[in-house]
Amino acid sequence: MTKRLTYRGMLREVALDQYGYVTSRDARRLGIPVTELPKLAARGGVRRVGWGLYRFDDIPMTPRDQYMEAVLLGGAGAVLSHDAVLALHRLALVNPRTIRVTAPARNRRALPGHVTLVRRALGPTDATIYEGLPATTVARALIDCIPLVRRDRLVDAANEARAEGLLTRSEHRRVLGELRAHP
Repeated sequence: MTKRLTYRGMLREVALDQYGYVTSRDARRLGIPVTELPKLAARGGVRRVGWGLYRFDDIPMTPRDQYMEAVLLGGAGAVLSHDAVLALHRLALVNPRTIRVTAPARNRRALPGHVTLVRRALGPTDATIYEGLPATTVARALIDCIPLVRRDRLVDAANEARAEGLLTRSEHRRVLGELRAHP
């Protein structure tokens, strides 16, 4: 006899792959009425984090949780971007005050102060996944950070990223070329 998963069990399976988080979008995709999320939170073990975003309390927290939370708050198609990607990889000595997230569509909901949404469509080679986190590539992040981070730090970060295998040889050349073009 197979055990049928409850709504909580189905959502928990998704949350395990998303650093403990589930969204109302996840519930709809699973065929679960969105009204079940607040009910689950009221029963305990799941808490509301933001509009349409919930976290399972029994899934251990990690240093990357804040990044996943920001991406999920950014809405459909959102990815970690700019200096947040560099911080994720400990590049360029950045410690951003807000987590930048890029999304193709406008997000009408109010975001918490620690999340900055950049509205922009990305090219097919500009996005990837790092340890389960949707993000721009390191190359795209380095180029996007030209107005935000000192040039010498970005050059050092590009070299370090290349040494760590986060940039291909051609990406490295392209990033250094962009950095030279923007003194």
